Amino acid sequence: MIELPPIPETERTALIDELVRLIETLAEQTQQQSEAIQQLRDEIARLKGEQGKPRFKPSGMEHKAGQGDEQQGDEDPSEGTRKRPGSSKRAKTAQLNIHEDRRIPPSQRPPPGSRFKGYRDVVVQDLKIEAHNTRYRLEVWQTPEGEWLCGELPSTLQGGHFGTGLRAYVLYQYHHCHVTQPLLREPLLEWGIDLSVGQIDALLSGHNEAFFAEKDDLLKVGLAVSSCITVDDSGARHQGRNGYVTQIGNDLFAWFSSTDSKSRVNFLTLLQAGDPLYSCTAEALTDWHEQGLPQAKREALMASPIRELTTAKAWGEHLSALGITQERHQRIATEGALLGGLLANGLSRELAIVSDGAGQFAILLHALCWVHAERLIHKLIPLNAQQRADQQGVRDQIWTLYADLKAYQRDPDPEAIAPLRERFEAIFTQKTSFAALNQTLKRLHRHQSELLLVLLRPDIPLHTNGSENDIRGYVKWRKISGGTRSDLGRRCRDTFASLKKTCRKLGISFWDYLNDRIEQTGMIPPLPDIVRERAATSAVP
Repeated sequence: MIELPPIPETERTALIDELVRLIETLAEQTQQQSEAIQQLRDEIARLKGEQGKPRFKPSGMEHKAGQGDEQQGDEDPSEGTRKRPGSSKRAKTAQLNIHEDRRIPPSQRPPPGSRFKGYRDVVVQDLKIEAHNTRYRLEVWQTPEGEWLCGELPSTLQGGHFGTGLRAYVLYQYHHCHVTQPLLREPLLEWGIDLSVGQIDALLSGHNEAFFAEKDDLLKVGLAVSSCITVDDSGARHQGRNGYVTQIGNDLFAWFSSTDSKSRVNFLTLLQAGDPLYSCTAEALTDWHEQGLPQAKREALMASPIRELTTAKAWGEHLSALGITQERHQRIATEGALLGGLLANGLSRELAIVSDGAGQFAILLHALCWVHAERLIHKLIPLNAQQRADQQGVRDQIWTLYADLKAYQRDPDPEAIAPLRERFEAIFTQKTSFAALNQTLKRLHRHQSELLLVLLRPDIPLHTNGSENDIRGYVKWRKISGGTRSDLGRRCRDTFASLKKTCRKLGISFWDYLNDRIEQTGMIPPLPDIVRERAATSAVP
């Protein structure tokens, strides 16, 4: 508050008195505004979960549950689980390959009578980066009959101008380290490698058919040997337009595909893992009925002698011939036929799909991610202290239930199923003073079967953290390079993202994998074969 100096009575006038009153009023209003602004700042900081400077903390759900085995992203372990520095030392150079030995005598010549007592070894790690150019001299001969014979380059030198090590390096830097093509070319030129922008692009996109085939087989095998998968999608620009990338995987594999849509039809097509099959089966009929396809349309499809088609064009012509022309009816018919084709091709009806709640993933046995479900409550903005207390109380109840579901998952007990269901019912049907919270609880209650599928299938995860982590590479790549410009470039991006993430899950060096495939040494078996073998010898879903 501003304090005005005293004004003598002899100098006071009506105008001065009015000005003094205005100054005091403005000072009081300014004080009130400052207090209101501070209150609003405190409220904003509280809603952000900040105290002082902003801090980015991991999901409180996992922390509250007291489990550190499913931390999302690259979060650091809590302080309580960290080991004291130096408590687990190891011989860091004991396993290194020694490429060169250098003997260094003392700077002072040992005096006569000295005895040699061996060596004190010091291992120095270094890296040698230099160009290595090889001239292949292909012998040319002419037979007495006039036929010309010429030597041939090794089969590994596809293209003939760049070696296997350079190609592996370019692929590794681009797809694993997210180095852009201009930055990739710059150091190569400085190291004495003479190559153009077009040749960099050719090294990245050319002669990748074997990689494409291995990636395609990866999804077929992954779906065949898995009891559950997690899925997610994100943005992936292509040719200057917004598109989408879909991730499918679990602890054994990761598979990506970029398309222009993220509809249910698109997801069912991706699950086909190859050429689509449209099949009018009993499962398709059930799906048509559940999705509201008119009875006349269902009967026309089932009465037709054409029960299976293998191309989207032929299926569209078939629908038109049957009089199914409305967009909604065509979409429902296509979804059901694709689902029927999936099951006809051998996809397990017991395959559980865990998602963040996006509608296109709700097929077969669908489960919801608890972290995303709880986030709906965490994002609500209470308006008073009572609503904040109600929100925090509900979140505490959900965290406690989540921890108990994880305990059940580790050690399933049939007698615990009914009490856990009762607790779910009590939490998600309660009434609070917070109307928006009540509506969110009611919404989540409608998905009880998807949130509690773990009670029937303890093998499924309670969250989609694996998919979130896998797809983060796409998000980083989108921020660095924006998107792809050719269909071949998009296919390469999907392929190497799938192979890289799968190598990491299987504990295989992506660098060793690239060199093995490019040099055709065959030391690393096909990734689908490793996935099948791990699934057969492991309880991992």
